Amino acid sequence: MLNPVAMSIIRNTFEDPRQRAQAIGIWAAAVGISMALGPVLGGVLVGLSWRAVFLVNIPIGLAAIALTARFVPESRAPRPRRRDPVGQVLVILMLASLTSAIIEGPSQGWGSPWIVALALTAGVSLVTLVRYELRRVDPLIEPRFFASRPFAAATVIAVAAFTAFGGFLFLNTLYLQDVRGLSPASAGLCTLPIAAMTVLCSPIAGRVVGARGVRGPLVVGGLGLGAGGLMLVSLSADTSLGWLLGAYCVFGLGFGAVNPPITNTAVSGMPPSQAGVAAAVATTSRQVGLTLGIAVVGAMVTAGLDGSLHDELATATHAASWLIVALGAGIVALGMAASTAAAQASAERTSARLHEAPQEA
Repeated sequence: MLNPVAMSIIRNTFEDPRQRAQAIGIWAAAVGISMALGPVLGGVLVGLSWRAVFLVNIPIGLAAIALTARFVPESRAPRPRRRDPVGQVLVILMLASLTSAIIEGPSQGWGSPWIVALALTAGVSLVTLVRYELRRVDPLIEPRFFASRPFAAATVIAVAAFTAFGGFLFLNTLYLQDVRGLSPASAGLCTLPIAAMTVLCSPIAGRVVGARGVRGPLVVGGLGLGAGGLMLVSLSADTSLGWLLGAYCVFGLGFGAVNPPITNTAVSGMPPSQAGVAAAVATTSRQVGLTLGIAVVGAMVTAGLDGSLHDELATATHAASWLIVALGAGIVALGMAASTAAAQASAERTSARLHEAPQEA
């Protein structure tokens, strides 16, 4: 609920495209460090008590309420959007069945009736969702957004980037604790280079997007994510800590570079009244990516294990690392395709139609 509202605030506060891109870069840095610091804080809190992991949300929530009341200006669409409970149910059904199939596939067997039923449910839910949303005046997911090639590409890139991030962080947290024998807090500290590079690179990427466009940061981001995965395709129990930290730095550079351009593409060019809806699609793409990353990587590692995690986990991660390399390469290709003149023309046509839509209604 918070993420789409944050993007809507940025879109409505910063009208100048260059300033907006820079603001998104700062926002992306905050998101990146928050996600990367989660394992560090989580490791410390678990050492105190597992209950502290949940209690920590209370002061954060109270601070968010107080700061919002003090500093955030009100903004809203000219008319309230209609609720779409059918669309919500279809999205939940699709994602829940898809994720369950991926997680349970290795243990149940990919051809088992249960897994096949889950896969069919996900497919039918997706087709039904698209057909249903196309007929609604106020759809949960606005299909017209995807007529913009940059927006469609940014959505897919968000899924790919956060699939890589979720899988990478999950994989290495397991490796550091179960193979290297580190405590939760020490394992979290080892992932700090991801946070540091994200904080460093996200504002820079935001400035580059504002001055030169999205192509450069997207290409650098994809290369960084892919290179970070490539450095760990031969991971073993005795891989040097320096090499690991170097891979985390390279991966963090890529993640920091890729986040601002996909966010900027999602909300720029959209009418202010549609910013929250567009940001919601971008946020959903990120969450879907995180979920799929953990599910897919978990399934790949599980399929490669015959014995204990300590003895076989390092070898079982190799296939997942190649997946991260492939995702990085896909981001580079999509970033190039989404930044052509033809792609920009499709974004302008989509924006014009969206600006006209309220008057037609």
